[in-house]
Amino acid sequence: MHLNAFVEIFADEAIERAILLDKKKSSGEPVGKLFGVVIGIKDVICYKGHRVTAASKILEDFTSLYSATAVEKLIAEDAIIIGSLNCDEFAMGSSNEHSTYGNVLNAKDLSRVPGGSSGGSAVAVQAGLCMVSLGSDTGGSVRQPADFCGVVGFKPTYGRISRYGLIAYASSFDQIGIFALNIPDTALLLEVMSGEDHYDSTASAEPIPQYSTLLGADSPFRIAYFSESLEHPSLDPEIKSAIYSLFEKLKEKGHSVTPVHFDYLDYIVPAYYVLTTAEASSNLSRYDGVKFGLRVDKKEAGLTDFYMANRSAGFGREVKRRIMLGNFVLSSGYYDAYFTHAQKVRRLIINKTDEVFRDFDVLLMPTVPQPAFRFGEKSDDPIEMFLADLFTVFANLAGIPAVSLPLFTHSNGMPFGVQAMTDRFKELSLLRLSTLLLSDSL
Repeated sequence: MHLNAFVEIFADEAIERAILLDKKKSSGEPVGKLFGVVIGIKDVICYKGHRVTAASKILEDFTSLYSATAVEKLIAEDAIIIGSLNCDEFAMGSSNEHSTYGNVLNAKDLSRVPGGSSGGSAVAVQAGLCMVSLGSDTGGSVRQPADFCGVVGFKPTYGRISRYGLIAYASSFDQIGIFALNIPDTALLLEVMSGEDHYDSTASAEPIPQYSTLLGADSPFRIAYFSESLEHPSLDPEIKSAIYSLFEKLKEKGHSVTPVHFDYLDYIVPAYYVLTTAEASSNLSRYDGVKFGLRVDKKEAGLTDFYMANRSAGFGREVKRRIMLGNFVLSSGYYDAYFTHAQKVRRLIINKTDEVFRDFDVLLMPTVPQPAFRFGEKSDDPIEMFLADLFTVFANLAGIPAVSLPLFTHSNGMPFGVQAMTDRFKELSLLRLSTLLLSDSL
């Protein structure tokens, strides 16, 4: 409990469910693919009859009236939901320093951040508090904490897993993602949760391979990397050296590794924050203290003052910052200058991504510029914190699947990994490469 990973633990309920599952098995009934698997869910994913607060005061004590489609699918396969996991408020943050419940601590070094926004989900798996967990990934919120905590963090293609029941931050970016200790567990969860959903029009009807039974690769991979990412001045020299060494090992095993020029690296983070804050300002407008959520007692207040009091008291500093930025870029005087240009950059990035995957199977790059930093180290400089997302937001802008793999250890003792990406709905190739990279034979 000292890690502060959980917001709430469903202890009695989990024990009752385990007893029922044991009875089911002993009676000879067939059991699900996830029989007895203990899973934690990020506190932005709805579970009927349980609190879901997005780690925000504005939703304190709010109880969900329904379950997310992803959660329903886990339960249908006999999983046990053990509790809800701490995170940055409304999934806005890269360090888990923006939760109404306080900081989540990195189990490897309590003085360092676990990453965000899904810090609790990463730490719960890192510390063995659950077998696997769910997070959400809008710009790296699964992969970055996975890297900081030394676990696998997987973000599927946009639309592969239904977003129904996921509290929205930026709707065209958000995806439910997976934390695990290995690729077979990741593949099995992806297999169970994927698929179309009539509650979510963005959920894809693309066929779902039996990922968990198809992890062996039978041909060399054509691997690309953006040379600009590995030569970027923000990249830690040890991370750079480790990834270049990995490239050499892959070449020795018969895989091709080719540098590709990418012109837009320095445009990624600005475009991402313009677009996501714009969507956030719209999505969070519903939290006003009228329909649900925190209501400040201001008997004599007019409607505007009433809304202002509720939202001022309910939202934390980082959420307010992003709402205000989103309102600014959507305002009539700046819409074309910021929002429209950011959409154009996103289109250029998607076009470049399509071009890369016409010639290559996989794209590799760092997950983060540096290993887990200390609490408070970047708190006074939001721009520096935003730049920590430099390598992860690309996959969300392009809507492609991505995974962070725990391969290395820094000289400071902290883990770090490499990020792999494939074309849309090519999760199987991504899982196969991940299996190779995490194998002892490489």
